[in-house]
Amino acid sequence: MKTNKHILTVFLFLITMSLTSQNILGKWKTIDDKTREEKSIVDIYEYEGKIYGIIIEILNTKNKNALCEKCKGDKKDKPILTMMIIDGLTKDDDAFGGGTILDPENGKTYKCRLKLDEDDKDTLQVRGYVAFFYKTQYWKRVVK
Repeated sequence: MKTNKHILTVFLFLITMSLTSQNILGKWKTIDDKTREEKSIVDIYEYEGKIYGIIIEILNTKNKNALCEKCKGDKKDKPILTMMIIDGLTKDDDAFGGGTILDPENGKTYKCRLKLDEDDKDTLQVRGYVAFFYKTQYWKRVVK
């Protein structure tokens, strides 16, 4: 009987750790890596096994109605508020990748990797890259 309880405890612990380490879902405050300015709130969600992110709030009141003037295609001149900027990521070890992220400021789309900070699970490492060149931002979880 003690062996079964021990196995169940270990099993529950492993499931909890697995879910905790993957918990990138939710609302995240974007922070500009150069100016440290808080810019927007992005809601990261899962749909049909893939990860997506949409801008649900713009924090600077002057930019609330901003359009993606430098975007191309169907996002050209569309509101940044409600725009999907993270598209089609999947789980890859301790991170999520294989999808893209859009930078509405320059209209460019980059390959993307998201990973929770190992020391602070309320910090999300957001990396956009082309080949070996990348740019990293650290977003903060919105806790309400």
